[in-house]
Amino acid sequence: MSLPDPFLVPTDAQTAAVEAAIQTRHSMRAFLPTPVPRDLIERVLEVAARAPSGTNTQPWQVHVLTGDAKDRLADRIQACYDDPEALATHSEEYHYYPREWVSPYIDRRRKVGWDLYGLLGITKTDKLRMHEQHGRNYRFFDAPVGLMFTIDRVMRQGSWLDYGMFLQNIMIAARAHGLHTCPQAAFTQFHRLIAEDLGLGPEQMLVCGMSLGYADPQAVENTLVTEREPVSGFTRFIE
Repeated sequence: MSLPDPFLVPTDAQTAAVEAAIQTRHSMRAFLPTPVPRDLIERVLEVAARAPSGTNTQPWQVHVLTGDAKDRLADRIQACYDDPEALATHSEEYHYYPREWVSPYIDRRRKVGWDLYGLLGITKTDKLRMHEQHGRNYRFFDAPVGLMFTIDRVMRQGSWLDYGMFLQNIMIAARAHGLHTCPQAAFTQFHRLIAEDLGLGPEQMLVCGMSLGYADPQAVENTLVTEREPVSGFTRFIE
């Protein structure tokens, strides 16, 4: 890949394009069946791999699932998710969320959950529909491409920071090509099943999954855009 000159001042159009890619990225939960060409997937990953990492360790490893391979894994996870006894045998290998919630984080979490359910007409007492909606994670929200991300267990916390930048690069690069994504920690509960299906070695740890494809513009759940704090809410300027 030929790299652009990093010292060139971006044009107004280039600046606008980068900002648009960032601002139009949000988690989509319904995708069209339109295939994503392999060369486009490779291009997105190639661009994303320019993410920074401590001493250029590049700790990311990506597993791309399409077609029958994606469907087989989705079927296995879905069957386990829908079976209470089987589900009870699976748990997350690492804690993505805090063990004890406090404000304002719990408030934001609850709001996005009920905003989504509100769009879908799911009430607080409708446990079956909640279960079904969450289960759509495991079908990659019908996206044609499922991504699984793993990291070598020898890597530590700094490499997970690097990994987050790589994941963000994928999502932004995808937007540059008209694609959308949904990063999914929901898959981590089924890390043993996924490791078996993908033939992962014991040194590999599942970080998360991600759906990739063309978002369905008619799906009401895709109209959800979460709120963000203003800069003044999370920033201190010290002079």
